[in-house]
Amino acid sequence: MKIIMLGAPGAGKGTQAKKIAEKYRIPHISTGDIFRANIKNGTELGKKAKTYMDQGLLVPDELVCDLVVDRVAQDDCKDGYILDGFPRTIPQAESLDGALAKIGESVDYAINVEVPDENIVNRMGGRRACVGCGATYHLMYAPTKKEGVCDACGAELILRDDDKPETVQKRLGVYHEQTQPLIDYYSRKGILKEVDGTMDMEDVFRAIVGILGA
Repeated sequence: MKIIMLGAPGAGKGTQAKKIAEKYRIPHISTGDIFRANIKNGTELGKKAKTYMDQGLLVPDELVCDLVVDRVAQDDCKDGYILDGFPRTIPQAESLDGALAKIGESVDYAINVEVPDENIVNRMGGRRACVGCGATYHLMYAPTKKEGVCDACGAELILRDDDKPETVQKRLGVYHEQTQPLIDYYSRKGILKEVDGTMDMEDVFRAIVGILGA
């Protein structure tokens, strides 16, 4: 079961990916984790990626794809995996399809967690992060016992810059421009499945399990 998670920033796709990984006992793979692991282990691909990152440059699509394919070829992925945060663009999706085809594999499902922009701006604007231990809360969905104070360590809570409405709007703009076309791409391939991300988190998960099968 090879799954790609799609959805705007703040749609909750990362949370759902973790839940799917636990239920089906398959790895939840994010490109950030792959970069960190390869750089830490000093692999050839990791060294190449680091030369770009050290210069503040984006790692080229082809290299990102090589890193992802190297990861999904490992033993723990033999029963499947979930890709979270990759591909982000059509060229990346095409590179991934080509690389997987070479090893006789293909993606089974592209699951899009659909949430309107307005909901995402409100949802992310309600997030609060602890300056002490990094714990995260939400004013509406996961409030602290005492307003503005972390339950875990008692430090102050803040609204992070990347959760501010103007920043979220910018991130959504980039998403719609670059990543939204992937929805059409996977729809044409017949593997796109959409779920309503405005539902309760457990209801979204149940809808995904309904697609994947128990």
